Amino acid sequence: MITVIVEFNLPQSITSSQAKEIFLSTAPKYQGMPGLLRKYYFLTPDGAKAGGIYLWKSRKDADRVYTEEWKSFVRGKYGADPSLTFLETPVVVDNVLNEIVSGT
Repeated sequence: MITVIVEFNLPQSITSSQAKEIFLSTAPKYQGMPGLLRKYYFLTPDGAKAGGIYLWKSRKDADRVYTEEWKSFVRGKYGADPSLTFLETPVVVDNVLNEIVSGT
């Protein structure tokens, strides 16, 4: 599994309420996306930085999404270029489903 942290500095700070509205507008785009196990949206406490933390089945699945077209969408939606950090994720503890998952 692969975790990708996507971050961008916002041109101006936003509130948690504003972030929620924006995030809910894009969330359906990620439902049922091949290879995506989870996505967490985040906003820093000062509202100056936002992004997402994605858990993918594989790097190949992640690479299919993070295209120039996707980066352009992010730029248009948030007014900033995203930075991406890729991390190997060998084990996940899921307390909601009460399971431990390890990559294949």
